[in-house]
Amino acid sequence: MHDKDTITLVLVCDNHLVVMLGVLLKSIERNHIGKEFINIYIVNDGINKINIDKVNRSISSHKIRLIWKTLKQAIPMGVSLPLDRTSFPVCAYARICAPYFLPKHIKKAIYLDVDMLVLEDINQLWNINIGNYTIAAVLDRSEKVSSPWGGIKNYMELGMNPDSKYFNSGLLIINLEKWRSENATELVIKAVNDNSGYVTFADQYGLNIVFINNWFELNSKWNSYSQNDIEDPYLIHFTGMKPIFKGYNYNEKYKDIFYNYIKLTPWSDFKPQSDYMRFVKKFWNVLIKKMRLLS
Repeated sequence: MHDKDTITLVLVCDNHLVVMLGVLLKSIERNHIGKEFINIYIVNDGINKINIDKVNRSISSHKIRLIWKTLKQAIPMGVSLPLDRTSFPVCAYARICAPYFLPKHIKKAIYLDVDMLVLEDINQLWNINIGNYTIAAVLDRSEKVSSPWGGIKNYMELGMNPDSKYFNSGLLIINLEKWRSENATELVIKAVNDNSGYVTFADQYGLNIVFINNWFELNSKWNSYSQNDIEDPYLIHFTGMKPIFKGYNYNEKYKDIFYNYIKLTPWSDFKPQSDYMRFVKKFWNVLIKKMRLLS
């Protein structure tokens, strides 16, 4: 099997959103009609054995292989992930380590957040030519670094043009060789650590600083946010409140699509959970970071 016949995906998940991981995988499988094989590297931050088994059983295609990595295995030796003040889990930063835990002969990878559904053949995204750029992404809902919601809070201090575009890091096409040659992982971590008081969306903040005005912009249909209503999206991204919680109040059509896919997984009898669980998880993420900062 040649590399050109294999698509490489990277996902990161904890036990909190594991049901969404299963649904994402099923959506990738159901919509992949191309001949390519797909290697999916999953960074596991505490998913229990029962749920790992369910994730594995979510896939039946011989063209898809799941490769599990622990969070410890994903982080290069000598690298310490940032401890920001957001409620995002520490594992959110694992995506920026992908160029180091993936085999060195792989030249390109696609990173996906697990709160997504892929509704087009993933090979359509894989085959996009991003030229000489290190990464490709979709414009965020904030759109500009100067956005009062999201964006780069201290863009003026960093000398950024307020009209510079701001991307969402939930979907990235990564040129692994260029990333490594630019030491992008270290640069993102430094950007976050140097500006920790301004960090909003974890590594997304650092990525937008490092790649300001230097990223390939993808069609917005490849990252269609659940707060919007884009017709015939290629990929749905459930930013904010997830459809696995009762409090979800965004695009209902997108939610219906999600639950159609969940019926095809080992979580077929899943019912939306109380929003309380979501807030407990956010509180726990913040507490863990504080404890590590004090230790």
